Amino acid sequence: MQFDRLKRREFITILGGAAAVWPLAADAQQPAMPVIGFLQSGSPGATAPLGAAFLSGLKEAGFVEGQNVGIVYRYADGQYDRLPALAADLISNHVAAIFAGGPPAALAAKAASSTIPIVFTSTDPIKAGLVASFNRPGGNATGVAFFAQALVAKKLELMHELVPNAATIGILVNPNFPGTAAEVADGQAAARAGGMELQIIHASNDDELEGAFADMEKWRIGALVVSGDIFFNSRRDQIVALAARHTIPAIYEWRDFVIAGGLMNYGTSVTDGYRQAGNYVARILKGAQPSDLPVVQPTRFELVVNLKTAKALGLTVPPGLLVAADEVIE
Repeated sequence: MQFDRLKRREFITILGGAAAVWPLAADAQQPAMPVIGFLQSGSPGATAPLGAAFLSGLKEAGFVEGQNVGIVYRYADGQYDRLPALAADLISNHVAAIFAGGPPAALAAKAASSTIPIVFTSTDPIKAGLVASFNRPGGNATGVAFFAQALVAKKLELMHELVPNAATIGILVNPNFPGTAAEVADGQAAARAGGMELQIIHASNDDELEGAFADMEKWRIGALVVSGDIFFNSRRDQIVALAARHTIPAIYEWRDFVIAGGLMNYGTSVTDGYRQAGNYVARILKGAQPSDLPVVQPTRFELVVNLKTAKALGLTVPPGLLVAADEVIE
């Protein structure tokens, strides 16, 4: 009898030990939370609405930061030479995928890895060598293509309509931005076709921005097209303030400039593009291959006009322009 009680006690001890091990074994079998690398060419503050749109796209597909996906953020603050090191740092964090915001970030991510899935927002990704084609990207990258540089002719046309007496129209570009050469070429061709005098103005840091606007006043620039560059977006409040101080009517790529007090913008919805990019990253986390996901090409363009700014600049917005606008800020 005593022997049977001893055996029972040993059995219960073994059973209890096994029960304690089973939860640990079950935990060990749980998949680790995937981590996304978020590489942004701009600054955290200036691109905050875009980051929110990216998270919205992830959420639509079932991923919520901190719940079932982690995100490691890295920002270049418009200083593109920092991007290769930031991309390498993300890779060292063993990320499952990289989101790259803007052409410079996309190029840095692509150069850093040929295997980690990359989802980008970029201009002309074929020419940049990011993808083989829009429909079948190939390789490890896909994303959303914007038409920032291709829209320069339309922006010049809109500025000419708004400021018909401007003898010279300027284009503010960043020489370090990958799409600058193409944008300048398109702008020069459009200016020749429209009989406009064009002045190319370069700026790639804060000091050069201040000097560029001072030069515009000396050169009697009557209207300005600001390139759709991430560095400029990171400095949008500064640029809008400089344009107001030097009384230069300007058109921008993104709506955020007009909300900040800029005169006018024309371009694709970058916010929606970031939402779509977030959705693509989610699909990759679920097993999709970048090579099989076609590059998204937005077809909707928005024109926003700030009447308060127009009045401050002494401009009368033509009725046709107001009718064409998707939004008028008064």
